[in-house]
Amino acid sequence: MGSQESERVSLLNFYSHAFKGFSAMLTENEAALLSGIWPESPSFNDDGIGEIPSRWKGICMEGPDFNKSSCNRKIIGARYYNIQDFSIQPNSDLKKTRHITGSLRDFNGHGTHTTSIAAGIKLPNAYYYGLAKGWLSLETKTSCPDFWPVRSSGGVGARAGNTSIQYLVVQCCELERRVGSSSVGMWLVYISMHVLSDGFIVIILRALQDGCSGSVILKAIDDAIKDGVDIISISIGMNYQSDLLHDTIAIGAFHGEQMRVMVVCSGGNDGPSPFTVVNSAPWMFTVAASTIDRDFKSTIVLGNGKIFQGSGINFSNLTRSKTYPLAFAEEVASDFAPLSDARNCYPGSLNSTKVAGKIIVCTYTEGAIPRSIKKLVVEGDKAEGLILIDEAEKDLPFNSGIFPFSEVGNIVGSQILNYINSTKNPTATILPTTEIRKCTPAPVVAYFSSRGPGWLTQNILKPDMMAPGVAILAATIPNKEDGSVPIGKAPSLFDLRSGTSMACPHVSGAAAFIKSVHHRWSSSMIKSALMTTGVVSNNIGRPLTNSSNQIANPLEMGVGEINPIKALNPGLVFETTLKDYLNFLCYYGISQKMIRLISKTNFSCPKDSNPDLISNINYPSISIGKLNRLQGFKIVERTITNVGSPNSSYVSSINAPPCLVVKVSLKNIDFAKAASTRASFKISFQGKEEASRGYKFGAITWSDRRHDVRIVFAVNIE
Repeated sequence: MGSQESERVSLLNFYSHAFKGFSAMLTENEAALLSGIWPESPSFNDDGIGEIPSRWKGICMEGPDFNKSSCNRKIIGARYYNIQDFSIQPNSDLKKTRHITGSLRDFNGHGTHTTSIAAGIKLPNAYYYGLAKGWLSLETKTSCPDFWPVRSSGGVGARAGNTSIQYLVVQCCELERRVGSSSVGMWLVYISMHVLSDGFIVIILRALQDGCSGSVILKAIDDAIKDGVDIISISIGMNYQSDLLHDTIAIGAFHGEQMRVMVVCSGGNDGPSPFTVVNSAPWMFTVAASTIDRDFKSTIVLGNGKIFQGSGINFSNLTRSKTYPLAFAEEVASDFAPLSDARNCYPGSLNSTKVAGKIIVCTYTEGAIPRSIKKLVVEGDKAEGLILIDEAEKDLPFNSGIFPFSEVGNIVGSQILNYINSTKNPTATILPTTEIRKCTPAPVVAYFSSRGPGWLTQNILKPDMMAPGVAILAATIPNKEDGSVPIGKAPSLFDLRSGTSMACPHVSGAAAFIKSVHHRWSSSMIKSALMTTGVVSNNIGRPLTNSSNQIANPLEMGVGEINPIKALNPGLVFETTLKDYLNFLCYYGISQKMIRLISKTNFSCPKDSNPDLISNINYPSISIGKLNRLQGFKIVERTITNVGSPNSSYVSSINAPPCLVVKVSLKNIDFAKAASTRASFKISFQGKEEASRGYKFGAITWSDRRHDVRIVFAVNIE
């Protein structure tokens, strides 16, 4: 790996703070661009917020449709970067694009949505056209014990006591790309916030699409660190995991961690296949997405009286009093169109004359067009509604606006098709959406949430943990598109969105909340506090599950669901130091010379560095990517730090599968008698001869009478 480093890394820009001359260069497909903010949102009102902290060093730049008055004591600054000021790949198509003046204003709602989740002000009576009514606040209570937030009535802000959260908006990489006859603007934005009276700042990045030079992203992160941020929340996910030396986000996150800036990232939306999680470097807090105990149902009523509850968000005016002809899509196929295309409702595959006035039943085949396109196809052909059969996404509500829509799984879908096939003139109707609360089980790992193991290494468990990311209510830009607003309603100031981009700012807000209480804690201490207190049972007291109703494992959910209230008092933490991260780079295979360049230190790699040693960095979970049953015990080391009572005493317990032998060298820790607040111990793993190949999971828990400090392990037996 080291012999190719000179070809992989370009020393392009000289930054004043984080990078000091180091800048990895990405191709346009390896970078990501970001959405802006809609400053008029009530979530960003600065009434009652104190003055901007004196340590804030940022500025408020102006741009089209965004002037200095757009900043206030909540949105405290704005930056814009001209892409022409930065080097780009010689072969990149970006050189062919024409630079245009960009705007820090949000035009798709994503930046506003994720920002308000992390740190929007507490708002009463927030809702989306009558759905999901409630408060937007960290203090949202849940319907289940020991959960936060299983039932999220909206975005979750970092709110505790007398809150003062402020933002900085930064945009870079504005350029124009032609798509057909229309132009698409692309840029990078970060938003920072001040939490409480202590001036802690959070910055948020949101991905829009590919095309931004990695140098620009590094420059934005560098400026954010210079401006005084404490937490970076990155709702960006590459469509694949890049090598570390080509991963701008990982490099920027490393320097953020080096400057004691916590970095929280979305894990990606490419699940449920394994090895899809991104942003998986150990210094990044990688977040998976989960459901909450709220759902949205669009009821299907068949002509024979049978009723099915499908999933979906629609505000149609259909009622039970009238039904419409019901047809399977292949029955209304256009001439010469493959029936497989018609079943999937591909553009051009349906006969518009036969479709008009009917409710159409479409299916989903792996790799087919998304729901949004199917909806446009049948709607364009004047259908009265769409029923989609999709086992994978049946529990992920799709917003179809005023167009009647409902989604069902294979079991219900087969019953609907049987009705069509057995009835001369089948009919149906689709009713407007109703909200269901206190759903069970919850939370559940979202179907789309990317899974581990991480592509970089299987010796670090990724994702780290999960947070709410399905149908999350938060602020947005008013959507005035035809068909999106119910008749007689004004455009909503809030929206329901799904993705790990929504899960990520939940963790960012929680981290800011903990930071506001524990000012001196390092980012890894906050991370450990959240991870070791994660929830592993659902609202019916059973183990957490995935969307297939199987018990979820750590490669799907990490250590469990976030519980920031419990994380305020974790008892013990695993502090991962800069030395741990530098050792990781050595073990990973990066040369000592390159590590010194990246870290700006004279660090020397340990002798005999190899990838198997990655499991030994002091991480708050354990992963062993290869455990050979014939080679005896595999030993990993950990060090815990007491952040609770100095007189506390802990006892360890082990929960391991029968095929795995797990031993802990230290069974009891009495800090009242110890000479230090730290204690180190070894954990030994050995697979039994009868053990099957593959990953095995368990946990080691350190308990006193007040705390249960849980460290999850994942061991791949070969």
